[in-house]
Amino acid sequence: MQFDSFTDFLNMGGYAFYVWLAYGATAVILTLLVISSNSRSKKIKQQIAQRQKREMKLRQAAEMQRTQEQGQQEQKQTKQTKQNDPKEVLS
Repeated sequence: MQFDSFTDFLNMGGYAFYVWLAYGATAVILTLLVISSNSRSKKIKQQIAQRQKREMKLRQAAEMQRTQEQGQQEQKQTKQTKQNDPKEVLS
């Protein structure tokens, strides 16, 4: 469809209200969709970062606990070897 002037284009053959309302509603909905998607993406990225930090802390705590347990086991073993060593008893 060709229009004789810009005003005829804006009038859309008498259906301007419906046509421009549809364009406006589409633009608003797409804008809201982009904004919503960006905010959800940021929120999800923040949640992932928090989970990674939490997992890292848990790993560090577990590693620290393992090293402490190993140190305690080594101390027990040295005490047992000292108690069972006959050289230590004679001196």
